[in-house]
Amino acid sequence: MKYKLFNKVVMGSELRIQTIRKKRTMRIRKKIHGTSVEPRLCVVKSNKHLQVQLINDDAGVTLGSVATFSKEYRGSEFGKKSKQAARKLGEHIAKIASEQNIKAAKFDRGPAKFHGVLAELKDAAVAAGLKC
Repeated sequence: MKYKLFNKVVMGSELRIQTIRKKRTMRIRKKIHGTSVEPRLCVVKSNKHLQVQLINDDAGVTLGSVATFSKEYRGSEFGKKSKQAARKLGEHIAKIASEQNIKAAKFDRGPAKFHGVLAELKDAAVAAGLKC
């Protein structure tokens, strides 16, 4: 059976999976709100890449971002989703935060489970001086 969800036509099992992911994202997002003092550290994990953003939800502004598909990582060993790349991104986002005098952030994992590359990214950011 076909259903319409998020302006796409999807099949029944895919609808269930997408609905569960959306509910999980909203359940986490309603508890986390970024400010200028303590922004939201949003992590987007795709099949190939990782993207990390510092977001001020009060102003609706992205304060800084870094991704494995950005120019400085493209073509290197950190250009794909891996634990080494996550460690490097965590260190880089902590550096960006310290340049803007941000000492703490609220970790937003989105619909992903907190293990593997996400845990590695957060551990690297904490080790580099960002309180999550």
